Amino acid sequence: MDNYGKHSSEPVWHAPRRLLRSAVPAPIWPWLLDASSLTRRLQQACGGGFRVEVVSQRWELPLLSEARVLGIKAGRHALVREVRLLCGGQPWVFARTVIPAATLTGPQRRLGHLGTRPLGGLLFRDRSMRRGALEVARIARGQPLFALACAGLSAPPPSLWGRRSLFFLRDKPLLVCEMFLPGVGE
Repeated sequence: MDNYGKHSSEPVWHAPRRLLRSAVPAPIWPWLLDASSLTRRLQQACGGGFRVEVVSQRWELPLLSEARVLGIKAGRHALVREVRLLCGGQPWVFARTVIPAATLTGPQRRLGHLGTRPLGGLLFRDRSMRRGALEVARIARGQPLFALACAGLSAPPPSLWGRRSLFFLRDKPLLVCEMFLPGVGE
């Protein structure tokens, strides 16, 4: 085993064009493929009931696929921030952001000090921001991301749908993965 985080069972990420609409629950589809700010969309859907709950933020080894897409060498840690995006107290989205140490320099140092402020607000206000291609995946029981996303749910679903993309701030990368929980959009 190499020096990346646990990765024995990761989702298969692929381009949305390979996705069959019939495979995705109807309420999830419009959220999954929307390339605009998820934060803004949630704030609009939730009115004043939107908030960010920080689950954890720590330096750790990224998952193998995360390290590969970010170009992080084996054995290198990254800052990993995990949050739940809540609407009216209900978790709608579990988000995991992986930020390489080299990204946390200059003005991007603020990424390490967001607290309960939404990352999306910062990203979509930054004029230097570029977003890479969107990837989607079905995240199943037994995969580390599923366990992280469903922790604390009273009735975890059989699987979740998620999306991820690289963002670049002044050409420095970070990876944002968003998993849609049961009840999103209700």
